[in-house]
Amino acid sequence: MKELLDAWKKVDRNKIAALLSVCPGLGHLYKHHYMSAVGIMTAGNVLMVFIAIWLSFATLGLSLIVVPAVWFAGIAGSAYFATDEHGMHPWLHVWDYRRAGLAMIAKKD
Repeated sequence: MKELLDAWKKVDRNKIAALLSVCPGLGHLYKHHYMSAVGIMTAGNVLMVFIAIWLSFATLGLSLIVVPAVWFAGIAGSAYFATDEHGMHPWLHVWDYRRAGLAMIAKKD
């Protein structure tokens, strides 16, 4: 189990975020950009579908392939190059405080 945890710590979080962007917004959520993720998952995806459908009348349906492909690539790139905010939100990592507190108690004895 320790080998798995050590391997997971060495994984490139940028590549994982880009791969998670198959569902646009999950990569941003993985990198702890919560407001961006919620905006992409709701308004961004709805707007992309609206634009693709609207342009499909003028492009004989070609935009139903091109617009989502460009959208997914753009979101994946954005998630890849976003700063990693992992560990920057201490209120989300309560277990670290508990472990740190237990370690401090163990050192006192």
